[in-house]
Amino acid sequence: MYIAREATKLWRKVSAETTAELQLLLEKWQLLLAGLVFQYIHGLAARGVHYLHRPGPLLQDLGFMALPELGQEKGYLSESVFTFIFISFLLWSFHPFIYHSKRFYTVLLWRRVLAFLVASQFLRIVTFYSTQLPGPNYHCREGSKLATLPPPNNALEVLLINFPRGVLFGCGDLIFSSHMIFTLVFVRTYYKYGSNRLIKLLAWLMAIIQSLLIIASRKHYTVDVVVAWYTVNLVVFFVDKKLPEMPDRTNGLSLLPVSSKDEDGRTKEGLHKLDGRMRDEFHKLLNGNTVDATDRRQRVQMNGKHGEDMSHSVSDATPTGT
Repeated sequence: MYIAREATKLWRKVSAETTAELQLLLEKWQLLLAGLVFQYIHGLAARGVHYLHRPGPLLQDLGFMALPELGQEKGYLSESVFTFIFISFLLWSFHPFIYHSKRFYTVLLWRRVLAFLVASQFLRIVTFYSTQLPGPNYHCREGSKLATLPPPNNALEVLLINFPRGVLFGCGDLIFSSHMIFTLVFVRTYYKYGSNRLIKLLAWLMAIIQSLLIIASRKHYTVDVVVAWYTVNLVVFFVDKKLPEMPDRTNGLSLLPVSSKDEDGRTKEGLHKLDGRMRDEFHKLLNGNTVDATDRRQRVQMNGKHGEDMSHSVSDATPTGT
């Protein structure tokens, strides 16, 4: 019975959160879609610069001198760290659907994340098209068949970007590192909206380890990583100042009221046209403060018992006047 009751609570919580998030998605879908489309544009630009890439001798690099070369057989290490960071952030961004404690709406969080990514990736495209450097990665060096691409036979060949091989074995899109863009955006977002101090410290440590592994794997020059560190942090800082702040859900007072102003300053209707009691119950579900019906009946009975005991005590203590 306990498992069934808890499962019911969880289902009600997920349903309420899904309803709220869908309402926000219907309002904010244009910006979210634009951010996702730009991810394709960014991949298309990286594919296009590969046609311009010309292999050459490795440039002199302090990071290459300081860090031992991992080699091709250990190139998976940096990708493994990046995959762990990406999946961890993705799962955390959806935790309001399950956990009691929640500080943000998932739709609004990804709206900000995509804004940070788009601004950083736009600067990245401008940068790596300005000057093409000889790629340090093994498949981009002289003698590799993948270092250069023959002219495309048709436009479709370019538009399809040869996914995923074209993404994994690209050359020429160096300054600045795309992996570090995602890593730093995710870390900075969790640092602001996350709640666990230890995880925040570990996130920054993972970002540093990721940087060192990218250089040691010879996937980027040191300058690609260094430029990413200060560019992405500055982009997130300034873009975050321009974006309206997300409502804080920790106090449960800003849970999509029936009539309020959204982030763009426009008055929106609420989630449902409910009466006061139903709306309060809906907000409790979103907060994770829902009370099971059985528990509520027990509390009413206990309160009634205490009331009876109190009335008896008062009657017994009252003098009879004889």
